[in-house]
Amino acid sequence: MPVNIPKGLPAIDTLKKENIFVMDNERASNQDIRPLKIAIVNLMPLKITTETDLIRLLSNSPLQIEIDFIKLKSHTSKNTPIKHMQMFYKTFDSIKSEKYDGMIITGAPVEKMDFREVNYWSEITEIFDWARHNVTSTLYICWAAQAGLYHYYGVPKYDLPEKKFGVFKHVVLDKKNPIFRGFDDEFFVPHSRHTEIHKADIERKRGLKVISESEEAGVYMVMGRGGRELFVTGHSEYSPLTLDTEYRRDLDKGLPINKPVNYYRDDDPDKGPVVRWKSHANLLFTNWLNYFVYQETPYNIETIE
Repeated sequence: MPVNIPKGLPAIDTLKKENIFVMDNERASNQDIRPLKIAIVNLMPLKITTETDLIRLLSNSPLQIEIDFIKLKSHTSKNTPIKHMQMFYKTFDSIKSEKYDGMIITGAPVEKMDFREVNYWSEITEIFDWARHNVTSTLYICWAAQAGLYHYYGVPKYDLPEKKFGVFKHVVLDKKNPIFRGFDDEFFVPHSRHTEIHKADIERKRGLKVISESEEAGVYMVMGRGGRELFVTGHSEYSPLTLDTEYRRDLDKGLPINKPVNYYRDDDPDKGPVVRWKSHANLLFTNWLNYFVYQETPYNIETIE
């Protein structure tokens, strides 16, 4: 089944060229079915790129999905046209009387800052708290994962001596957990971050469980409240060229940056990337939608508690 997204969203043309089935909300309104309502709080600077990456993965499911993109009133994006934000994004104030089957909160380029120094900290934590009562399952990605773990459970983050940048091997720690159904014993995930969380801190917190990790990249996935919250430190949603774009951007700016680990063919940027994470990224999002959203959410969405 397709993802139902706003008519005119730039991602539609890109994904149709990739043979991915999407439909605009005009066509979807003629189908007699209750779609899953998913809210995406997009904190990434290149919002159109992130929209496309996430819709690509959410579309790989037999479920019909209706997506609302959420923006913050306390922060104005500098890298996305204002017209795009006005056309395709809703404010949190306009949707907080609604309920959602699932929510995704993305990473953000603010990880070097103390959480409480982030200018939208008050608003994003209001969304975190609202989600606990109005969303069946929330997926927190990268900075949002660190921020959610800090806000809810007091888990600190730590500066890394250098950016954790590349594609790293991971293992599953809880093989019976349905989020990993179909996963191999080892799988790869891109990471791009300057901070980390520690497993020992998480294990001291009641209600949290580390369910996947990497010898090189550390904690990857943490489950809270039986799957009502999933905290993911990597970027499984990244497209093949995202790390390359980040690498070349930082080089052009003269910033200290190493080549992304385990990414380029023969470790040569001119040969392009070897994609090692796409199949598991699709499984991650499909399993989340199926086992933690669709099979847990009530048919009457108003009864979500």
